[in-house]
Amino acid sequence: MAKKFISKADAAKKLKVSERVIQEMLNANVFESKVVGKNIKIDEDSMNEWLERLSENDEKMLALKRVICHFEEYMKPDNIFLDFHADNKYDAIRILSEKAKDLKLVRDARWLYEVVVAREELISTAIGNGVALLHPRHLHPSKIKAPSILFGRSDEGVDFDAPDNKPVNIFFMLLLHNDKQHLFSLSYISKLIMNPEILSSFSTAKNVEEIHKCLTVLPEQQAK
Repeated sequence: MAKKFISKADAAKKLKVSERVIQEMLNANVFESKVVGKNIKIDEDSMNEWLERLSENDEKMLALKRVICHFEEYMKPDNIFLDFHADNKYDAIRILSEKAKDLKLVRDARWLYEVVVAREELISTAIGNGVALLHPRHLHPSKIKAPSILFGRSDEGVDFDAPDNKPVNIFFMLLLHNDKQHLFSLSYISKLIMNPEILSSFSTAKNVEEIHKCLTVLPEQQAK
């Protein structure tokens, strides 16, 4: 029987990961492949055989990569901006809201500012260690064009009524469509900031690429 070769996009869809992950697997010679024209094609049988032979540890790694790829759908490199200046918490929310409008993530920056401020007035979304997880009190899928997360870093800490009384300089703004997306993202970000090295890297990273790597690359791969 002739071998069936599939594209990287089809392989990514089948494994529920990104094409970047598929390329990493090709670089590691995980699957058989061949070049057709200018494109790399993957032997589907070799992929199926690999899936059947997965060890328990490999299954966990694949599951984790799927989680990261899912988060990466919301956290694009364009959604990261660094070293803005805010005089206070309301100024920080305004800047993030305007950035969301500039990126065409929301239709109305003023609306976003008002609903996030309303949420802040109930209880601060600062969680300590210099981090705040900004979000509206209620989900508004009709107002948010695509489920997204913003990452912002201020040049100086901002008083945000944090539980540890420390200023905030790392901001995540969650702009999502439903509870499943919201809870998944909160869980993912919480695990990241529990890692002291990743948390420190958010403040010391020199550019957007370094921040995006901290957010979307397995910790054990970041040194490679």
